[in-house]
Amino acid sequence: VQLQASGGGLVQTGGSLRLSCAASGVSFRDYAVAWFRQAPGKEREFVAAIRWYSITYYGDSVRGRFTISRDNVGNTIFLQMNSLRPDDTAVYYCATGRPITSRIKSGSGYDYWGQGTQVTVSS
Repeated sequence: VQLQASGGGLVQTGGSLRLSCAASGVSFRDYAVAWFRQAPGKEREFVAAIRWYSITYYGDSVRGRFTISRDNVGNTIFLQMNSLRPDDTAVYYCATGRPITSRIKSGSGYDYWGQGTQVTVSS
Protein backbone atom coordinates (compact mmCIF):
# COMPACT_ATOMS: atom_id res chain seq x y z
CA VAL A 1 0.00 0.00 0.00
CA GLN A 2 1.34 3.39 -0.96
CA LEU A 3 -0.13 6.83 -0.48
CA GLN A 4 1.23 9.74 -2.47
CA ALA A 5 0.46 13.21 -1.16
CA SER A 6 1.02 16.20 -3.43
CA GLY A 7 -0.03 19.78 -4.01
CA GLY A 8 1.79 21.59 -1.23
CA GLY A 9 3.65 24.81 -1.77
CA LEU A 10 4.12 28.41 -0.73
CA VAL A 11 1.09 30.70 -0.67
CA GLN A 12 0.25 34.08 0.81
CA THR A 13 -2.22 34.61 3.63
CA GLY A 14 -5.75 34.33 2.29
CA GLY A 15 -4.71 32.16 -0.62
CA SER A 16 -5.74 28.63 -1.55
CA LEU A 17 -4.13 25.29 -2.24
CA ARG A 18 -5.50 21.89 -3.14
CA LEU A 19 -3.76 18.81 -1.83
CA SER A 20 -4.19 15.38 -3.39
CA CYS A 21 -3.68 11.93 -1.94
CA ALA A 22 -3.49 9.08 -4.42
CA ALA A 23 -3.53 5.43 -3.38
CA SER A 24 -2.02 2.32 -4.85
CA GLY A 25 -2.52 -1.13 -3.45
CA VAL A 26 -5.70 -0.22 -1.63
CA SER A 27 -9.13 0.99 -2.58
CA PHE A 28 -10.29 4.05 -0.69
CA ARG A 29 -13.81 2.74 -1.15
CA ASP A 30 -13.16 0.36 1.72
CA TYR A 31 -11.37 2.79 4.00
CA ALA A 32 -11.58 6.14 5.67
CA VAL A 33 -9.00 8.69 4.54
CA ALA A 34 -7.72 11.53 6.67
CA TRP A 35 -5.38 14.47 6.52
CA PHE A 36 -3.20 15.31 9.47
CA ARG A 37 -0.61 18.03 9.78
CA GLN A 38 2.42 18.68 11.89
CA ALA A 39 4.18 21.98 12.34
CA PRO A 40 7.73 22.23 13.73
CA GLY A 41 7.75 21.78 17.48
CA LYS A 42 4.05 20.93 17.60
CA GLU A 43 2.08 17.73 17.94
CA ARG A 44 0.39 16.13 14.98
CA GLU A 45 -3.06 17.64 14.43
CA PHE A 46 -6.14 16.16 12.82
CA VAL A 47 -7.32 18.20 9.83
CA ALA A 48 -10.11 16.32 8.04
CA ALA A 49 -11.37 12.86 7.20
CA ILE A 50 -13.82 11.26 4.81
CA ARG A 51 -15.47 7.87 4.85
CA TRP A 52 -16.17 6.00 1.64
CA TYR A 53 -19.83 6.95 1.82
CA SER A 54 -18.69 10.59 1.95
CA ILE A 55 -19.38 11.48 5.57
CA THR A 56 -16.81 14.09 6.46
CA TYR A 57 -15.14 15.27 9.64
CA TYR A 58 -13.09 18.41 10.29
CA GLY A 59 -10.80 19.77 12.91
CA ASP A 60 -12.05 22.88 14.68
CA SER A 61 -9.29 25.09 13.32
CA VAL A 62 -10.09 24.33 9.67
CA ARG A 63 -13.86 23.88 9.64
CA GLY A 64 -15.43 26.26 7.16
CA ARG A 65 -12.15 26.88 5.33
CA PHE A 66 -11.07 23.40 4.22
CA THR A 67 -13.06 20.82 2.27
CA ILE A 68 -12.21 17.15 1.90
CA SER A 69 -13.59 15.25 -1.08
CA ARG A 70 -12.95 12.29 -3.32
CA ASP A 71 -12.89 11.79 -7.08
CA ASN A 72 -15.54 9.75 -8.84
CA VAL A 73 -13.37 6.64 -9.01
CA GLY A 74 -12.67 6.98 -5.32
CA ASN A 75 -8.93 6.47 -5.20
CA THR A 76 -7.85 10.07 -4.96
CA ILE A 77 -8.74 12.29 -2.04
CA PHE A 78 -8.53 16.05 -2.20
CA LEU A 79 -8.16 18.69 0.47
CA GLN A 80 -9.21 22.10 -0.77
CA MET A 81 -7.73 24.70 1.53
CA ASN A 82 -9.07 28.24 1.34
CA SER A 83 -8.45 31.37 3.41
CA LEU A 84 -5.06 30.04 4.43
CA ARG A 85 -3.34 31.53 7.45
CA PRO A 86 0.27 31.41 8.65
CA ASP A 87 -0.74 28.97 11.39
CA ASP A 88 -1.76 26.49 8.67
CA THR A 89 1.93 26.11 7.85
CA ALA A 90 2.88 22.47 8.38
CA VAL A 91 3.70 19.21 6.69
CA TYR A 92 0.41 17.63 5.65
CA TYR A 93 0.06 13.87 5.68
CA CYS A 94 -2.69 11.68 4.28
CA ALA A 95 -3.53 8.43 5.97
CA THR A 96 -5.98 5.61 5.48
CA GLY A 97 -7.47 2.94 7.67
CA ARG A 98 -10.68 1.68 9.21
CA PRO A 99 -11.07 3.66 12.42
CA ILE A 100 -14.21 3.47 14.47
CA THR A 101 -16.01 6.79 14.70
CA SER A 102 -14.55 7.61 18.11
CA ARG A 103 -11.04 7.23 16.65
CA ILE A 104 -11.61 9.01 13.35
CA LYS A 105 -9.61 12.03 14.54
CA SER A 106 -6.81 10.00 16.08
CA GLY A 107 -3.68 9.09 14.19
CA SER A 108 -3.69 5.69 15.83
CA GLY A 109 -6.83 4.85 13.90
CA TYR A 110 -4.96 4.72 10.59
CA ASP A 111 -2.73 2.00 9.20
CA TYR A 112 -1.09 3.57 6.16
CA TRP A 113 0.51 6.98 5.79
CA GLY A 114 1.82 9.04 2.90
CA GLN A 115 5.15 10.83 2.90
CA GLY A 116 3.81 14.32 3.55
CA THR A 117 3.71 17.54 1.57
CA GLN A 118 4.87 20.91 2.86
CA VAL A 119 2.42 23.80 3.03
CA THR A 120 3.86 27.20 3.85
CA VAL A 121 1.66 30.27 4.29
CA SER A 122 3.46 33.58 4.34
CA SER A 123 2.13 36.59 6.23
